[in-house]
Amino acid sequence: MCGRYAQFTSPGDIAEIFGATLDSADVGPRYNAAPMQWLPVIRQRPSGERVVQMLRWGLLPSWAKDETIANRLINARAETLAEKPSFRSALRKRRCIVPADGFYEWSKRPDGKQPYYIHASDGTLLAFAGLWERWTRPGDGESIDSFTIVTTAANDPVRALHDRMPVILAPEAVARWLDPATKADALTDLLGPCPDARLAIHPVTQAVGNVHNEGPALIVAVSDEAICPH
Repeated sequence: MCGRYAQFTSPGDIAEIFGATLDSADVGPRYNAAPMQWLPVIRQRPSGERVVQMLRWGLLPSWAKDETIANRLINARAETLAEKPSFRSALRKRRCIVPADGFYEWSKRPDGKQPYYIHASDGTLLAFAGLWERWTRPGDGESIDSFTIVTTAANDPVRALHDRMPVILAPEAVARWLDPATKADALTDLLGPCPDARLAIHPVTQAVGNVHNEGPALIVAVSDEAICPH
């Protein structure tokens, strides 16, 4: 599962990293990105042009009667994407990249839940596999573009905290994931956990548990304790 992540690389830098055009306002860094917030994602137009745009986290399928379903569709299990009505159409036609500097998971302890920050061991930006949809509100006709993060079984370092993690695409896999010409059944090999050595993990302040808290202090290690890839 991925229910909170950090995205503090600027949209302009994201565009440069992914060879995209910036088509969104810079809303500032998010160290505590949460469902139902508007966040930058990379989509590919039919022309092949990549664009960075703001979408809302929590998928709204085109057939949804109202917006309440979005909170339940912040993640999509890789193993059942092709079967679930909420995701199978988007898997075929509407794939995106969710850029993230890192994400959070929690471990249960006698004194409460301890959050951990999980990020690239080399400090690079992560590319989560995502799906997007466009939904039109019945009342006023307003369109909302929304996204979900695809998850898979956790690798060894993350498994100490949770049995699921985002699908983190290797740089060479980004083009294949974004290309609408790529058939869904040709993407299966991309949907496993990333290599253990790609990630580093350290404990952070419990303040990240409150979605209203923001700022770089949320990703700072609170002690020397760490879960390190083997």
